[in-house]
Amino acid sequence: MTLVVVPVRYPPSSHSEATLREAVRVAEERDAELTVLHVDLYQNSGGVSRSDLKRAVEERLGRLDRARYVVRRGFLVEETILEEIVAEGADVVVIGSKQAGRWRRMVQKLLSDPDIDSFLRSELDCTVITVDADGGTTSNEAGESPSDAAPLPDDGGD
Repeated sequence: MTLVVVPVRYPPSSHSEATLREAVRVAEERDAELTVLHVDLYQNSGGVSRSDLKRAVEERLGRLDRARYVVRRGFLVEETILEEIVAEGADVVVIGSKQAGRWRRMVQKLLSDPDIDSFLRSELDCTVITVDADGGTTSNEAGESPSDAAPLPDDGGD
């Protein structure tokens, strides 16, 4: 079974809503399960529960079939998201452009001058779709050569 993972803020922002809508579209198109993920930071925990997350998402989008709601606690949002993606064996990750920029900076600290698309594809073996605040998308869909794939956008100011 194909799995789509979508990390979101709590409560969902308008950008999170655009990202969620794209994740739902991708999950329906691929007949996939959907995991809606929120990272609750240890250092400023909001005490968010799975039912809080589910209620907030359903208020924005309505009831989602085949959706699983997950709240993970962590110190670093990006690292916790990567751990969840690996643990669940995600096939597709749908992230907001702000999160993509944060991932880029985290990976750049670990590696010198990484190609984030290639890194995520090789290390996570999944498709990464980024969604901007207006709902526009870019993807590193398997089968695209790096020169054909649109780069992940920087998160400066969105």
